Order: sequence, then structure tokens, then C-alpha cells
Amino acid sequence: MLTMPVTSAAVFVLVRPHYPENVGAAARAIKTMGITTLVLVKPGRLAVPDHEMALKMAVKSWDVLEAARIAKTLEEALDGLPYAYATTSRRGVSGIVSPREAAAATAKRAGTGERVAFVFGNEKTGLSAEDSALCAGRLRIPMAADQPSINLAQAVQLVAYELFVAGLAARQEGR
Repeated sequence: MLTMPVTSAAVFVLVRPHYPENVGAAARAIKTMGITTLVLVKPGRLAVPDHEMALKMAVKSWDVLEAARIAKTLEEALDGLPYAYATTSRRGVSGIVSPREAAAATAKRAGTGERVAFVFGNEKTGLSAEDSALCAGRLRIPMAADQPSINLAQAVQLVAYELFVAGLAARQEGR
């Protein structure tokens, strides 16, 4: 049986990111949790890895930005990845799991050598229905306040943290 660390199994995909600061902060967020694979799908004109503000926000994560792959479509970004979670802030969507549940499931998939994508939408509009349909799973970060969503980079950080914790648990269990 193949095994890989949970953090190595995770691929973070940002679809049409608009702000370079969020791209840089997302790179930093995943790297602090041991994740290094970032894909940008059709980033906005400024939301590119070499933008000054992306570099500024990526503190000590410039290698993640430099290695970030740019894809023209979400289909291209997900090519070769057997499972993907679409993130959503919408309530009332069926089949939603929490980041903790998605991380636990990813730990099991990582144990078989399978990689998993976590797909985040544009800061203003989220993921389109078409993009969400390309993902088998749905993930929503529970929130106490009646706020429509949280910042893109913060959402990335929360999911990356849950993956890191799931990886620690898997390691303790000997998986």
C-alpha cells in the first residue's frame, strides 16, 4: 500500500483569484501547514505569483509562489487528481462537509497515495455552478456570524490547518 503525508496529498486551487495579496497570503497559509502545491486558475490581471503585493504577503513562502502552476481552466487544474472539494459559503447546499471532515477523509485517501484538491472561488463571486460541478465533494466552513463569507486566504488557512492536524493524528495512529 502506498502512503503519503496528508499535507503532501493536498493540492490547493484558487479559481480566478482577483487580489494579489490573497494569492501571496494563501501561499503563506499553506506553507505554514506543510503544503506546497498551489494552482491558480485564470488569475486576474494582478493576481499573479510575481506581483509585488503577492510577494509581500507570501513571507518566506516565495518558493510556493514560484512553483505555483497557472491553469487556463479548472478542468486542466484538476487533471490527474481523483477527488476534489469545492468550497462554498452558501447555506442549504446538500452533501456539505466541514474542513475537519474533509481533512479526515483526505488522510484516508493519502494513505493509498491519492491526492485531493481543495478548490476555492473568486473573492467576489465564489465558484460558479459549473466549477462546483467538477468537484465530487462540497466543503463549507461553519461560521457563527451572519456574514456571507470569510476572506479567501483565511479560508485557505483554516482548511490547511485541519489537514495538518489530520496528518498529525494519522502519524500518531501509524498510518
